[in-house]
Amino acid sequence: MRRHAALLALALSAPAWGETGRVSVMVTATAYNATHAQTDGSPHLGAWGDHLDAAVKPGVRVIAVSQDLLKKGLRRGQRVRIQGLKGEFVVLDKMPRRWTRRIDIYMQKDVRAARRWGRRRVKISWTPAPS
Repeated sequence: MRRHAALLALALSAPAWGETGRVSVMVTATAYNATHAQTDGSPHLGAWGDHLDAAVKPGVRVIAVSQDLLKKGLRRGQRVRIQGLKGEFVVLDKMPRRWTRRIDIYMQKDVRAARRWGRRRVKISWTPAPS
């Protein structure tokens, strides 16, 4: 009985996707665009003051994260993997406090791609910054 409990505790504490030291969380993922209808008066400006289009180098993809995920260790500039998508995404924006366990994938002005994405449940993972 003790052995089962120990094995269960070990399995529950193991990093997701077999990657040592990574934190994983299930979230709702939506997409957003740099339009006035979807953001505030400065649609290309992230919550930390980054000009999203200027900050994005070719091949770099941006996400906004709910503020509860910031409390779990995500930070501005953090690289995040989204299960089912290739590559990494960089945290350069944050969402209003009303959202929890949520990410928003920045799709610049491609409204059609954002609509195709819709809303999905995905697992995200990242390596926490050293304390």
